[in-house]
Amino acid sequence: MAVPRLLPLPPSLAPLSVWPALAVVMAALAASSTARGAERTAFQIRCEDSISKTISVLSSQQNGYSVDQHLSYRALTAMKGVANGNAKVLGLTRTESRMSIALGGPVLQDPVSGYECIAPKITVKLYYAPVVVYVGSEFATGTCGYQEILTHEMRHLKAYMDHLPKVEKSVREALAKRFEARPLYAPSGTAMSALEHEINTGWMPYIKAEMGLVEELQNQIDAPEEYARLSRSCNGELQEILGGARRAK
Repeated sequence: MAVPRLLPLPPSLAPLSVWPALAVVMAALAASSTARGAERTAFQIRCEDSISKTISVLSSQQNGYSVDQHLSYRALTAMKGVANGNAKVLGLTRTESRMSIALGGPVLQDPVSGYECIAPKITVKLYYAPVVVYVGSEFATGTCGYQEILTHEMRHLKAYMDHLPKVEKSVREALAKRFEARPLYAPSGTAMSALEHEINTGWMPYIKAEMGLVEELQNQIDAPEEYARLSRSCNGELQEILGGARRAK
């Protein structure tokens, strides 16, 4: 008899013992169908054929960006919290990755065995809080320095926006592999709570980690070579403005 089985979780997730009763119910289902050979039990038929299949849906959302020139480069440097005391942050791109997960799904119970099955319906939404691109107030709109800083920050913005669909794809594939189109089984009254536990302790940290991978890309954009290039750009305009700001202080 082909009994329900638990597929392995994504490699990034530690194994979860969320369905400890699964092996028990599998054994019970197998034992109860011994006389019927390869046929499924009546409960399996009800679960697998009469309730809707498992569906994992994931969507991403981008909330756009705005440009802010109200803060000085000193304020931006403090905001970023750079460790190098000589570093100067002329521009900064800030946002937060967010997600929401909605759970549901039809449940069928079997009074004879004391178990229930659930076809999980999981809707995941990934998005960024509205992105704010800061350019130091010392650099007037339209100047070469302003444009160089803005162009650099647009690379950060693009890295965020390009990363989101990649996370969407990887998470959708992982969810589809974990919750393939068949129901899950648990003792009556525990299926939804077990599913919520798995989402909260396993999937949410996993998705958060996937979203966080973008920071490595951001660090590559802020390589020392890029800072050196910016300092030499615009025929020394940036250095001149920074020098004037220091003297004014």
